[in-house]
Amino acid sequence: MDLLNTLVDKGLRRELPTREEALAVLATSDDDLLDVVAAAGRVRRHWFGRRVKLNYLVNLKSGLCPEDCSYCSQRLGSKADILKYTWLKPDEASRAAAAGLAGGAKRVCLVASGRGPTDRDVDRVSQTIRAIKDENEGVEVCACLGLLSDGQAERLREAGADAYNHNLNTSEGTYADITTTHTYADRVDTVQKAHAAGLSACSGLIAGMGESDEDLVDVVFSLRALDPDSVPVNFLIPFEGTPLAKEWNLTPQRCLRILAMVRFVCPDVEVRIAGGREVHLRTMQPLALNLANSIFLGDYLTSEGQAGKADLDMIADAGFEVEGADQVTLPQHRADVAGGCGSHATAGCGSDAGAGCGSHEDGGCGSHAEAGCGSAADGGVCGTATPAAVPSAAEPRTDLVAVRRRGAGTDLAPNA
Repeated sequence: MDLLNTLVDKGLRRELPTREEALAVLATSDDDLLDVVAAAGRVRRHWFGRRVKLNYLVNLKSGLCPEDCSYCSQRLGSKADILKYTWLKPDEASRAAAAGLAGGAKRVCLVASGRGPTDRDVDRVSQTIRAIKDENEGVEVCACLGLLSDGQAERLREAGADAYNHNLNTSEGTYADITTTHTYADRVDTVQKAHAAGLSACSGLIAGMGESDEDLVDVVFSLRALDPDSVPVNFLIPFEGTPLAKEWNLTPQRCLRILAMVRFVCPDVEVRIAGGREVHLRTMQPLALNLANSIFLGDYLTSEGQAGKADLDMIADAGFEVEGADQVTLPQHRADVAGGCGSHATAGCGSDAGAGCGSHEDGGCGSHAEAGCGSAADGGVCGTATPAAVPSAAEPRTDLVAVRRRGAGTDLAPNA
């Protein structure tokens, strides 16, 4: 296809595609899907080789958020039966982080529900960052605490934070349909504050909320303009008890096209498959590694993810390798611009992106929290090990959504 040849050439040159070209990717047929994946895979391998960065979420404070983000299980008025708890102590958060790092993660994303942190909250998170870094040499830490006030990003940076996540989530034109308690401009402002403070910016989107192709292209082009180091791509999990509980709009093929479009528009950025990969990509997850160079390991904020060992097996079986602590995530030209963030093993940033924090509010450091999978506690692949029947592709896979009951905020061991 001439379109794909053009997009590959532009991706290798870091040249922005046209809106028409981005829309055309989303409009490709299933017959052309493998060609689309192969083309975007060339761009991914050019900038990131066959490495996959692992990131680990620690939910510092769960539920009881005053914001009304329609997609979020932690939102104001949510009836989702999720874990609810106040701030973890620094030592508790450090122990939770250690589980993910032992499983192969090189970045920890610290997330807290709420509109944004108070100065006292920033002090608390700063202590947690120091505790994690004192115990784990070279670890990257991303904070995801919501909307930032003046000076707070600088204080997090001084405490040792490498990155800050705050997702745009959807297009500016449709943002008010999803959230009314803050604005799209508020989110942009927080990403810019993180940038200005010298933090590696992480900002992404949530697909599957009923948006149009034009909306998806709008938000990805807006992200390109903001120039984050990392773009987490979340796929909505319609959590029961939230306003979007009936929005089952995604297929594995649709998810792959979205990831390919993001890769073409943001060729040299860390693209992370975040919340919802187990539910919507399902058995196509290994194919998606040809498009994204980063995933979350184990569980998400309020929902269970695929078993950590299954993640590692999937990466190896697909012919990829886990990115090591001594490897640089970002291409050198991006690491240099970021002031060294990720330019060497101890830089601590590698790819802001690593963070993935979806924006505390959305419940999800890079994984709009509703991520969810039904991975059984016994470490089986996402969902029940032996389903009684195989649902058709058109049926909602509510069987793959399970509320997190282990790890941070509980007495049970985490999934990592």
